[in-house]
Amino acid sequence: MNRLTLAMLSTCATLALAAPSLGATGQEVLDTICAACHAKDADGKYSRIDASRRTPEGWDMNVVRMIRNYGLNLSDADRAAVVRYLADTRGLSVEETDGYRYVLEKEPVADDTGVNQLMTETCRRCHSYARVALQRRTPEDWKKLINFHLGQFPSLEYQALARDRDWWGMANGEVLGELTRRYVDGGAPAKAEVDMTGEWRVAGHQPGRGDYTGAMTVTAEGDAYAVTVELTYADGSTATQSGRAILYGAGEWRGSLTSADTALRQVLALRADRTMDGRWFHTDQDTIGGRIKAVRADAAPQILSVSPGHLKAGETAEITVSGIGLTGAPALPAGVTAEVVSQDATKVVLKATAAADAPAAAGDVAIGASALPGALTVYPVLDRVTVEPALTYSRIGGNGGPIPKHPAQFEAIGWLNGPDGQPETPDDIRVGAMPADWRTEDFDDAARQMEDARFAGQIQPDGQFLPADAGPNPERPMMTNNAGNLKVIATVKDGDTTLEAQGHLYATVQRFVDMPIN
Repeated sequence: MNRLTLAMLSTCATLALAAPSLGATGQEVLDTICAACHAKDADGKYSRIDASRRTPEGWDMNVVRMIRNYGLNLSDADRAAVVRYLADTRGLSVEETDGYRYVLEKEPVADDTGVNQLMTETCRRCHSYARVALQRRTPEDWKKLINFHLGQFPSLEYQALARDRDWWGMANGEVLGELTRRYVDGGAPAKAEVDMTGEWRVAGHQPGRGDYTGAMTVTAEGDAYAVTVELTYADGSTATQSGRAILYGAGEWRGSLTSADTALRQVLALRADRTMDGRWFHTDQDTIGGRIKAVRADAAPQILSVSPGHLKAGETAEITVSGIGLTGAPALPAGVTAEVVSQDATKVVLKATAAADAPAAAGDVAIGASALPGALTVYPVLDRVTVEPALTYSRIGGNGGPIPKHPAQFEAIGWLNGPDGQPETPDDIRVGAMPADWRTEDFDDAARQMEDARFAGQIQPDGQFLPADAGPNPERPMMTNNAGNLKVIATVKDGDTTLEAQGHLYATVQRFVDMPIN
């Protein structure tokens, strides 16, 4: 298998989630091509196929495994059709995916643990725990999957560092028990029969660039949708995203868009109230992107966002409230007054002033009858800052090779200690993203000896870490590559106070096979 073929198979999302269905229907592919190996039982259910339910990405990965491991000859169009059919008829509800959507949305997270230590140690050594939790199987099929793991990967016991325990017994005992108790198949949800066409208002935040608002126009295009998104950021800059999208199953929206020649993905969840939320990101550099919420322009009046979401006591700032149907007078947290600079149905601009003795709290913002709880935090002085994500990765790349650099994006987040006055307790109040000065340092003695901070890359003023080039570096000992172990340090000025926070970055090697669900 050549590198191009491998890249095509590993980048499942682009082909199978966005390609139009030009050949047979998905059911026809299932009843002919898939049925050649998967027999029907007395109830008309296909072996293995009807014993599990998955996300669109999960079904596509399964189809790709059939192509890669078993020589299945399937055109791109038929692959797209059968993945869509399986996701529509054997998918998960949005509620079943909650808590684990970060792996679909490519959200950088430091914590991807199982429901207990055993599940973390068993599953997380090879892939994310979210990959496990985003499936539903019959008890019999979970058992078959455990056997499949050992058959497909005979060195698994060694890879799992499990020679000091009865790995096989535990896998078929406690682990199987957890799987069949938590993730058992209870029947597929109904496909969402929703007309997505029309105008949507959107709002969100892109780390490193800031808050944004905008509009999304959705029109029918065959069995999919044409999508155009116009965004305006808090700093006045704009961006246009356009392409096509599909609504899968009970509410899984997947878009393949471009913006200024950059390929983007949208991974959104359609909620019961007909709003959507999720994340968009660069296809080749998925750490770059933003969270987004979308609501139909003809929905009931509501506030989508308040930007900025914090105001220092004793100061005045311009605050923008975005949403739909915004009519009526503004109401702000205690101690905050405002005059209306401008107002229409989708945006209200306020000149807000917080009194010097305004209570330190996250308060509600309302425009007429529409309110957004906890939307504006008033603070006298920050108690601490953190770096988000606390732990993440970047990857070397470029330098004439086929894989681009994979940056890391950081933000400095301000906090109040809350009523108990203690940091890192449940009553802490998140103030929000703060301007910061950034630097990197060697993480430990080994990193200092290798001069990792010198060679691994540079952090930009917006908190984006740009890794160094791929390939051996003759300036480093043993001509090693430009990987490194780094501290990422943010310095925040809050009046006369200077606060620092530290994150952890592994600047590591390229990922040659990047699956939709890692």
